[in-house]
Formats: sequence, structure tokens, C-alpha cells
Amino acid sequence: MRVQFLGTGGYHPNERRQTACIYLPDLGVVFDAGTAMFRLPAKLESDELTLFLSHAHLDHVVGLTYLLPAIGEGRLRKLTIYGTGQTLAAVRTHVFAKLTFPVMPDFDFRPLEDHSEVRLAEGTMLTHHPLVSHPGGSTAYRIDWGGTEQSQAKSLAYVTDTTVDGTYTEFLQDIDLLIHECYFSDSQAKLAIKTGHSHTTPVAELARQVNAGRLALVHVNPQDESDDPIDIKTARSVFAETQVAEDGLMLEV
Repeated sequence: MRVQFLGTGGYHPNERRQTACIYLPDLGVVFDAGTAMFRLPAKLESDELTLFLSHAHLDHVVGLTYLLPAIGEGRLRKLTIYGTGQTLAAVRTHVFAKLTFPVMPDFDFRPLEDHSEVRLAEGTMLTHHPLVSHPGGSTAYRIDWGGTEQSQAKSLAYVTDTTVDGTYTEFLQDIDLLIHECYFSDSQAKLAIKTGHSHTTPVAELARQVNAGRLALVHVNPQDESDDPIDIKTARSVFAETQVAEDGLMLEV
């Protein structure tokens, strides 16, 4: 399974990172629609996509408005969007309000409350879990596939806009690739808790606790454009298989 990181920053784009957008071309799946969504049309391998929104904050949804040219040109024929009922309502009411955007695309909105799991392909299932510590809440996603005589069981998870609070640990158990936000380094731990975000050591400890295979950190602080925004040495001292994802990174699971 290929995982392409189109946007790995949080809050606002900077010269190094666009905001949240992760593409799984083998499934035609996208996690979040941040400012990096402008990169997606050129990378499409299908004219159908399934998008899973973590929540409705602008840095995760504004990119929905960037898809209109791809739709008009026929490169994107169908977009199915999953999210909580309140997330989808916010997108429809505010992002696509007539005074903020002139066209409401023909998206297929599907509330997560109606789906305990989503079948993405034969033997490939997505499940979701609520995250409660971020203002307005967020949603974590997990995809499991394989586990047959022909293929080994594999898994990945996408978790953003949350503190590490222990409420979703079991959901991530034995994950092969954990994609988790890490907005702050430990030096700003108090601010992380205050804003409902994560910092370095608790995320690394979580990866170790759930027996993750690898940890890719995303949604990093856009005000820090350095090569080491979260103190990677500290993270790897807790969980060795940690990396900070960069825009354009491609991983295989």
C-alpha cells in the first residue's frame, strides 16, 4: 500500500509544508482536504475518490474548493466524503456557502454515524474512532487489509488534532504505520494541552505502547520551518522507528 504525504503541516501553509492531505493511490482514498489538495489532481490514478475528513477546521477542509477544475475537466468524476454529521454540515453550510464559494459540487456526503466501518476494497476495511480533546472534536481512522492465505495482514492509522489522552490506544493496537500529529516539541507541552494538540514524547510513547511498526509525524507547527521541529532525537529515544513526514514523502506499507 502506497501512502503519499501531500501536506504535513498544521494550521496554515508555509514555504516548506502545506496543510493536511494524505493520499492512498492504491485505494483512491484521501485523508483530509487541507491546502495541499491542489497537488492531488495531477496525481490521480482514478476518476473516483473517497475522502475521510478528521474534522471541519479550515486547515483540513479548505482544499475541497480546489477540486472544481478537476471535476470540470473530467479528471474527477465522483467524490464520496465521509465525516461526522457535524463536520459535513459545517462543510456544506460554511465552506460552500454562496457568499464564500460560488458552486456546490455534486459531492456524495456520508455521515460516519451511519457506518461503523467502510469497505474500501475486497478484504480492506476502514474503521473510525472519536477524538475528544481537540476543540470541536476530531476523528481517527484505521485501515486493515490482507490477512489471507495470499497476503499478510497490514494496517495503517491516521490520527490528527488531538492530545494523547489514552482514549484511543486500543484502537491503534499493533498498527503497522501510525500517522500521528505532533504539532509541538516537549518544550511547548503546556501549549499543546491547552490547544488540544500533541507533543513529542507522548506520541512516541503511544507508538511504543501500541506496538506500532513505524511512526510518521504530521501536522507540525508551521511557525517552525527548521529541519527538526519536534526534536527527533527525543522521539527516537522512546520509539526508534520515528520520522517527521515531509510534503512529497512516499511510504510503502
